[in-house]
Amino acid sequence: MRLDGRIAIVTGAGGGLGRQHALFLARQGARVVVNDMNGEAADAVAAEIKAAGGEAFGVAASVTDEAAVQAMVDRTLSEWGRVDILINNAGILRDKSFAKMEMDAFRLVLDVHLVGAAICCKAVWAAMREQGFGRIVMTTSSSGLYGNFGQANYGAAKMGLVGLMQTLAIEGDKYDIRVNCLAPTAATGMTEGVLSDTALQQLDAALVSPALLPLVVDDAPTRAIICAGAGHFARAYVTLTPGQFIGGGPEAGERLLAAWDQVCDDREALVPAYGFMQAEREVASAERHALADATT
Repeated sequence: MRLDGRIAIVTGAGGGLGRQHALFLARQGARVVVNDMNGEAADAVAAEIKAAGGEAFGVAASVTDEAAVQAMVDRTLSEWGRVDILINNAGILRDKSFAKMEMDAFRLVLDVHLVGAAICCKAVWAAMREQGFGRIVMTTSSSGLYGNFGQANYGAAKMGLVGLMQTLAIEGDKYDIRVNCLAPTAATGMTEGVLSDTALQQLDAALVSPALLPLVVDDAPTRAIICAGAGHFARAYVTLTPGQFIGGGPEAGERLLAAWDQVCDDREALVPAYGFMQAEREVASAERHALADATT
């Protein structure tokens, strides 16, 4: 099996997509820590894994509780010696149009999805660096990548996870810590009432979990965003167009308006290797135009 000997932690795994993730990783040979706020649900999924011949234990903890998350990681290290895989799956919904949304609901969703994932990553980071291996998967969403009515809080958290992925992948590179994102579409408690019954039947959560395998194996990519649902898989990218040099001065805004179509032309767009590439390209463009001006 592809994940023999690997130790995985899956958050929010007491039901829905997290449960399917835990079962899938166990079938691939991983030993699995099943985390959920509901301890009985976590233990039940762990029992399923053990009944099928795998190894697992459940842990009741909120991903927003730093002490509880650290205790979970410490127990994993004590019992199994390492943590190879972290699947940040835990999440909640508090959907409302932005006009009607209370800021407490906005903060709560960011706290669970984004800050909770950061807490879990921080708890495993030192162990992964020391062992020279780590595979982390963030659960992003099309609501973050592309927006969705009534999900300003959820979308902000999910796009925040993409930014967290980008930086942790860069910082973890020399330790072979590879960080990726999964954008799932699945029929779970979080999507009930949002999609039609026919769509929900097609969007079996079990059809998403295979997307984890290429993201956690030894030769996994890093900084990939995989979209998965109904057995269909695609990759999303954050790209940068070639752009246009506009320069400064009092008419710069007008010149930008005139060149807007060229600035937005994505036919030669690229995927930056790191964020500072934007600044490097901008400075290089300015230097080229300064040199051209000096020689004319």
